[in-house]
Amino acid sequence: MSDLFWLSTAQMRRIERYFPLSHGVARVDDRRVISGIIFVIRNGLRWRDAPKDYGPHKTIYNRFIRWSRLGVFNKIFAALAATGGKPDQLMIDATHLKAHRTAASLLKKGLFPDVSAPRAA
Repeated sequence: MSDLFWLSTAQMRRIERYFPLSHGVARVDDRRVISGIIFVIRNGLRWRDAPKDYGPHKTIYNRFIRWSRLGVFNKIFAALAATGGKPDQLMIDATHLKAHRTAASLLKKGLFPDVSAPRAA
């Protein structure tokens, strides 16, 4: 497969400061796993359908879930958006999604840390 997505070294340098520190055993290659996460999400695949070049699908899934709960991706997106400057154009998306009534339970499970975090008094 030549159409795999890989983050460049410059892109990794911009985001690696937001990665949590490894405790004990060294993590597998961050570039490979993050590139796998982006590939799966961008192509709308199931985790188990990730190409083997990115490593085991369970590793990619576990890293995505763990770092999502820690808010790592939110910090990366916020930092990248802040450095973008003022946009020249704005676009409005009229997409409408209908969520199942059990979708509200994701907030209770803590899968969206910015939204589901307890509010400070």
